Amino acid sequence: MAGRTTAVAAVTALTLLTTWAGAHGATAATTTATAATAAAATAAGECRVLAPGASAVAQKAVAAACEQIGVWYTWGGGHGPQPGPTYGQVDPSDPDSAHDPERLGFDCSGLVRYAYHRAAGGDPLTGNAYHQFHSPQVQQRFTAAQGTAPLLPGDLLAWGSGGSVHHIAIYLGAGKMVEARESGTRITVSDVRLGGDYAGAVRIAPAAQAPGTFSTWGTDVWTHEEPSTTSPRVHKFPGPTTVRIDCQKHAEPVTAEGYTNDAWSYLPEYGAWITNIYIKGPAWLDGVRTCP
Repeated sequence: MAGRTTAVAAVTALTLLTTWAGAHGATAATTTATAATAAAATAAGECRVLAPGASAVAQKAVAAACEQIGVWYTWGGGHGPQPGPTYGQVDPSDPDSAHDPERLGFDCSGLVRYAYHRAAGGDPLTGNAYHQFHSPQVQQRFTAAQGTAPLLPGDLLAWGSGGSVHHIAIYLGAGKMVEARESGTRITVSDVRLGGDYAGAVRIAPAAQAPGTFSTWGTDVWTHEEPSTTSPRVHKFPGPTTVRIDCQKHAEPVTAEGYTNDAWSYLPEYGAWITNIYIKGPAWLDGVRTCP
């Protein structure tokens, strides 16, 4: 109710400014009126680009996410073979997710995936919130201490600690974001939450298959600390994910999915190794250097 009252007050102020302009100059009144309109939109929780400077792709991503306002949050939603809403799953740790299998919608990373798919074409931000925050499509990073000052609409804000990321949202500008927050809620505009375990933000610059960029395949594929299946596991790719490969080397032979290969690739964003069996391409990847 408070947001509606503020918005009405802003519109009233805009009417007074327009009347004043007749006597004191249309140019100054128009500038002030534009600011008043933006303030009213922000107060009312309108979902759109709320600050200048974002790239065309970022603006399209914001628009695509905003089209989903009111759609259900559903755990695991948006991670089907193609970007878009899907029925969710029950999260064993969250009783509120009991009805998610009946709800067509997105979880936080499913919404981000869909928004950038609509904006950039292809499927540049696959995987969960952690994978998106560490994607090779990241152009620039911002620490939690920097707050929202350097951010532009379309930037991705993340929450997590100890190297983990459990939530991600899309910045709109003016301290607002659009997010799929949790089970039992719908996609909405929220105030940016800088406290708690806010981890920082990233700016996305999708590019068409940049050098060293490949896609994994398969489901529930683990990376390892060393190029060996007996070394500790690091991260799991639940489905096909775009990754950047720094180098490759011959190491432990692996047999999986009907293939045998001794080539392993190093993923710098994850600080981990993956067998080339799960990288789309030849057994020894073209154009990738040999690790020292």
